[in-house]
Amino acid sequence: MLDILSDRTYRNLFAAQLVALLGTGLATVALGLLAYDLAGDNAAMVLGTVFAIKMVAYVTIAPVAGAFATRVPRRRLLVCLDLVRAGAVGCLPFVNEIWQVYLLIFLLQSASAAFTPTFQATIPDVLKDEERYTRALSLSRLVYDLENLASPTLAALLLAIVGYSSLFLGTVAGFIASALFVLSVALPSPKPSEPRGVYDQITRGLRIYLATPRLRGLLALNLAVSSAGAMVLVNSVVLVRGTLDLPETALAWTMFAFGFGSMLAALSLPRLLDRVEDRPVMIGGSVLMMASLFALALGTAALGLSWPLLLAAWAFVGLGYSAVLTPSGRLLRRSSNPEDRPALFAAQFALSHACWLMTYPLAGWLMTRFDLIATLAVLTSLVGLAVLAALRVWPSPDPEIIEHTHENLPPDHPHLRGGRHHAHRFVVDDAHPRWTSQL
Repeated sequence: MLDILSDRTYRNLFAAQLVALLGTGLATVALGLLAYDLAGDNAAMVLGTVFAIKMVAYVTIAPVAGAFATRVPRRRLLVCLDLVRAGAVGCLPFVNEIWQVYLLIFLLQSASAAFTPTFQATIPDVLKDEERYTRALSLSRLVYDLENLASPTLAALLLAIVGYSSLFLGTVAGFIASALFVLSVALPSPKPSEPRGVYDQITRGLRIYLATPRLRGLLALNLAVSSAGAMVLVNSVVLVRGTLDLPETALAWTMFAFGFGSMLAALSLPRLLDRVEDRPVMIGGSVLMMASLFALALGTAALGLSWPLLLAAWAFVGLGYSAVLTPSGRLLRRSSNPEDRPALFAAQFALSHACWLMTYPLAGWLMTRFDLIATLAVLTSLVGLAVLAALRVWPSPDPEIIEHTHENLPPDHPHLRGGRHHAHRFVVDDAHPRWTSQL
């Protein structure tokens, strides 16, 4: 997997991702402490609002940003967005009102909503070989999981010698370092073949996404991931500290079990995806998440909740979670031309976070209003419905090269040099506005 780091451009982009993630992890810890300083016992409400602002920014800003990403050279855009993020975080140590936190967080997350999908869309243009790109996706997933372990550890070490405000400076340093790494390499910036209107640009990614069967399947699997993931991320603290009455260290080990499963999948997927298509791997991962939640419900109903049972369930949920998320970039790459990738990655970013915006509060409300078994029943059912939807809208087989006939283009159109009936890698674009063999 690490052999892809021999590519200098990708190596620097990977380093940019790594330092930015570590910095973001430090800011997450510092933000909780800042919220407590400003709001005291109402800190949970402040943080809940902050997370809601984050999701709203992701859902609303990403498609707009993706639409205009082709108008600016990608390197310049990514560097500017890193500097905006650094500036927003750099102001947080100086706030003295809660509304100022909300404003800066919206600015920070809006910049992230533009940065992340543009960055993700650049990687397949740098690593054009699918096998190498698959290894980059697995390495990226592995880094996300390791960051969840490394950032809190690093924050704890720093807090032993400095105040929490200094953690924000670490985040600023991370974003500036990310900008320098991006600035050190030349990045491809594919341009659309013809100018487009504002509405066309903003909606293009969503229209391509929803017109492509495999991506409609991905949207359904996004719901499966967010349903199972919300159960883990929202309710683990209640189960460990409340139901099981275990210490804080037990919560860390519980989340480690989830991360361990995810890391194990990330390490195994490159070889698996060399032999097996994306569809069975991703649907299998969703079924594994569903089975794990169902087994946890059955075990709890029969014997009561135990920590070993919870650890095992979360490890298998993490395995399925990564099995769905890691190959998703391959589907987006396969379903787009280079000039449309920023818009399409932005659509995936917005739609996947819209699923999280729905399941985060649902998981919390169910656990507060009902009990563990009822919560698991609802979320397991959601995962199951998502799997059924994916099976229905994502056909098998799912070939890249499709024979089709054009009736929608004039005889002298350059695309018809091979005749009206031809076969090639099929993606939704101006010449192929819908997914069909008859255009």
